[in-house]
Amino acid sequence: MPSDPDGVLASALDLAAAYRRRETDPVSVVDALLARIEALDAEVGAFVTVTADEARAAAASARDALRGPSADLLPPLFGIPTALKDLTPTAGVRTTFGSAAFADLVPDADGTAAVRVAAAGMISLGKTNTPELGLPCYTEPDVAPPARTPYDLTRGAGGSSGGAAAAVAAGLLPVAVGSDGGGSIRIPASSCGLVGFKPTRGLVPGTPEEIDVSGLAVPGPLATTVADAAALLDVLALTGARLSDACERAPGRLRVARFADPVIGDLPPDPEVLDAYEEMSRLLVKLGHDVVDVAPPFGPETVAAFETVWFVGAASAPVPREREELLRPLTRWERERGRAASGTEYAAALLAMRQAEQRTLEAYEAYDMVLTPTLGQLPAPVGSLRDDSDPAADFAAQKAFTPYTSVWNIAGAPAVSLPTGWSTEGLPIGTMLAAHPGADVLLMSLAAQVEDACSAPGDPWRRPQTLVGAR
Repeated sequence: MPSDPDGVLASALDLAAAYRRRETDPVSVVDALLARIEALDAEVGAFVTVTADEARAAAASARDALRGPSADLLPPLFGIPTALKDLTPTAGVRTTFGSAAFADLVPDADGTAAVRVAAAGMISLGKTNTPELGLPCYTEPDVAPPARTPYDLTRGAGGSSGGAAAAVAAGLLPVAVGSDGGGSIRIPASSCGLVGFKPTRGLVPGTPEEIDVSGLAVPGPLATTVADAAALLDVLALTGARLSDACERAPGRLRVARFADPVIGDLPPDPEVLDAYEEMSRLLVKLGHDVVDVAPPFGPETVAAFETVWFVGAASAPVPREREELLRPLTRWERERGRAASGTEYAAALLAMRQAEQRTLEAYEAYDMVLTPTLGQLPAPVGSLRDDSDPAADFAAQKAFTPYTSVWNIAGAPAVSLPTGWSTEGLPIGTMLAAHPGADVLLMSLAAQVEDACSAPGDPWRRPQTLVGAR
């Protein structure tokens, strides 16, 4: 693997500890990461915009604060570099929403994630790549190169937080902020060999302008370790380190339900995905948990309701009429379908989703956790899901790729993708655990237990060597 003379490939919490021991400082770390971005990002496609000058200025201020008399009172991730998904408005910094229709947009106010990151003293290095309006599960926008998994540069990083995942996996950032409306944190986490945590609906409160009427989308972390994910989620949720504390506690003996039948579509999972799922099941039993087979929580009728809500959400994006023609064929197709839904149809779809939420929670009430694969397939080759000539086929391919993740957006429940498996070719395979709404602490505790069981010296997930980066 490539060497790490600057120590920037350490976890976020290890970097924070090194700051406090004065073994390194934010200026050195930010300079080293900016150099890695310049050297590697053309291949990885992680960033849309790099804010080097602003990051260096913030790093100098952070270094001074860490050397000051109040250093012990600073937040845990103070001075740690990160980046914001290009769906998050950032005052004075271009925010494209992954679309040529917004290629020159510079907001005048920050979104909640940007405010929370700044309040914690973290340093943003820029805006990470995302597909148009965050809609596809692949990150191949018109405003930036495709985001790729560093484990195989012919394959995509997933979406819609694909740039965030590619950046962390390639060692361009220790942690990154993503968002998840149907799997958009967990999909790229699986594709890039990371921990991706979607919190309970409402755990990370936003502004009135950020309210998602559907209740699907939430911000969350992408990280190399469970502890880093917990620490960043504490920043976003303002929980006072409650989730970080969970990483130090054993979860106790749990009842784990499991299923691998696709909820969306009928394409069977890849055999290597199933192998990773079975191995994770055996690990949970070895850790003392009870694992029980169950049926998926709902079927095609709920999928149809989800699609109606999804399409209306796409149609609701405030794209200037004169710039509609700049949208991708898939986006225009989704918006057309959303506009075609009547108010009554939309209300019925929202009701059907809430009913599916209730049925899901009742179906798994006797269990503490639910285990599934994260994705149905291995990381997808760049361009293999996208079909500009046939948006309906594009959308169908995405559903076959991601047949599990949206269940937990509908249910409003926390879910985490963990990089517990690797294909014979060295590609990452995620397995997903979900808990009851509000049980984020228990889920984080179990994730930390799984991570500890998977650990090898210097590598919590036994990663193979990478083509890009040094994870």
